[in-house]
Amino acid sequence: MADALLRTDPVSGRAFAGDGVKISLAPPMARYSLRARQPEVLERLLGLKLSRQIGATLNGAACLGPDEWLLRAPAGTSLTTAAGLPVAITEVSERSVCLIVEGVRAAEVLAAVCPLDLDRYALGRATRTVFETVEIVLLRTGEERFEVEVWRSFAPWLNTSLQTAAGQLR
Repeated sequence: MADALLRTDPVSGRAFAGDGVKISLAPPMARYSLRARQPEVLERLLGLKLSRQIGATLNGAACLGPDEWLLRAPAGTSLTTAAGLPVAITEVSERSVCLIVEGVRAAEVLAAVCPLDLDRYALGRATRTVFETVEIVLLRTGEERFEVEVWRSFAPWLNTSLQTAAGQLR
């Protein structure tokens, strides 16, 4: 029975295009929550360097806390297990989706109900924050491009809220 179940995206695959902003669903990707008090152990295990600066991204991993990273990788990427090591690697690929907000008004649309000063939000920055009352991870991946990681169950509401903000701001 479970073999017959298909995962559907919570948000339409069609992009919203407004005045100076486009909101779209990112392609599927692998996501891993990484935790380690000794990052060098995690780095050796994964074979990649991790940023130690909270809010910075490096090699597809966003440093969200002193011992926490969110690794985003191409769909189908599989990581090794950490059995017996003092680290935690948890696949969270199906927990979240990513909405891309881009265009000259991207920061303005997000700032409508996000408490961050997005004019000072550096390229490559990532942080956990809120959009209205929904927890998100916000990444700035271009001068006029943001990626919003949101839990799957909140994605339809967040997508509608972003589109509403885009339509009301002029």
